[in-house]
Amino acid sequence: MTAPSRRRLSAVPDRAPEPAELGLAGTAAALAHGARSSLDAVTAALDRIDASQPSLNAFRLLRRERALAEAAAADKRLAAGERLPLLGVPIAVKDDTDIAGEPTAFGCGGEFEPKIEDAEVVRRLRAAGAVIVGKTNTCELGQLPFTSGAAFGHTRNPWAAERTPGGSSGGSAAAVAAGLVPAALGSDGAGSVRIPAAWTNLVGIKPQRGRISTWPEAEAFQGLTVHGPLARTVADAALLLDAAAGPHAGDRHTPEPISATDAVGRDPGRLRIALSLRIPFTATKTALDPEVEAATRRLAAALRKLGHSVTIADLHYGLLIGASFLPRSMSGIRSMYSRMPGAAVDPRTRTNVLLGRLLDGPALFAARQAEPLLHKRIGGFFDDYDLVLAPTTATPPPRAEDIDGIGFNATNNLITAACPYTWPWNVLGWPSVNVPAGFTEAGLPVGAQLMGTASAEPLLISVAAQLESELRWDRHRPEPWW
Repeated sequence: MTAPSRRRLSAVPDRAPEPAELGLAGTAAALAHGARSSLDAVTAALDRIDASQPSLNAFRLLRRERALAEAAAADKRLAAGERLPLLGVPIAVKDDTDIAGEPTAFGCGGEFEPKIEDAEVVRRLRAAGAVIVGKTNTCELGQLPFTSGAAFGHTRNPWAAERTPGGSSGGSAAAVAAGLVPAALGSDGAGSVRIPAAWTNLVGIKPQRGRISTWPEAEAFQGLTVHGPLARTVADAALLLDAAAGPHAGDRHTPEPISATDAVGRDPGRLRIALSLRIPFTATKTALDPEVEAATRRLAAALRKLGHSVTIADLHYGLLIGASFLPRSMSGIRSMYSRMPGAAVDPRTRTNVLLGRLLDGPALFAARQAEPLLHKRIGGFFDDYDLVLAPTTATPPPRAEDIDGIGFNATNNLITAACPYTWPWNVLGWPSVNVPAGFTEAGLPVGAQLMGTASAEPLLISVAAQLESELRWDRHRPEPWW
């Protein structure tokens, strides 16, 4: 795994490490051991965000006063001997997630009333002791693998300012990759955690549907969308997943609990892994970039070196899964937009809202009814394989401005050509983990995804941790943005 030297962080100066250098678990340990205060850690994170915001533009809003007050309270709790997994640790959440006292704009323009209650996932993060410093940028209603919008401009990729960090959790990914916070929460409805993770050299986990509650929605976007962590290391992503996971009484999906953290470092045994490069059916022309393919094959070689059997065996998704995705996705966009009166959105968003209205009857019903059949048919592939390795994206990150000023059809062609691989696992509701796969000759990060069946997060996490110990992608960091 190589990266141009100009993209690596220089040696850390002779000072106390910043939270982003320590990572999530390291910061939590430093606070618990009294090596650093929460107030110092949160202040430093807020200052880095302020300094980077004019150029990186990762955040929609900051909670400076409230976060500092929460950090001071965390220090008192730490001094009194209280210990929680993330007590006093600064993190960020995506601006599709409700925080009491803050608006949820979800990438749209307009003025929105502050929310009265925390989302269930925010409640759980607070219960774990986390200090949420702000809400990160996302595109309008999470529709694009770009984090861009008229309401806030472009969020930039920390590895290359002219490129997008991906979307729709691009603000969270940019914040973690740039070292503004040690970890952040995103959401994934068609790849929106895994895609920006791939394009910013991060670990991004799309959990099993229901693993992290989407309440106040019983399910999000007709079951396509789940919350997921973004971090530099598998251990940090697993820690955030465990802190965020758990049901609300109103949730539609409630899988049996797991321990993601316990899976880190666990020997998964010798696995049968399918390397699948085949692109799921799309209505537009798509092709796998040779550098992305080469990077994915290098990961396959690393897995063989670790003792696993890796066989080229393409998943054949069929047409039904695509026919199932579209009504669910468009219905989700329509439903979310209807609950945001006064939202100012792009004409392309309004077109998707209209499509959602058209597909919200028999087509949506048929799409939901098809899921058990898809589980059975695609699940049969796993009779012969334990997991699948596939590219996360078909291309390296595009230029941020490529999404600007183009029409509805051109937008669909652009996003489908770049990101045709991730959405089927949202239809299935099964877990998938993006792992960094190296860099292109131009120094752009790319990734690959490990994909499993229902509730396979522990297996995927243990394999991802094996790869990390071999490849040490966490040592590659972009130049500071503050």
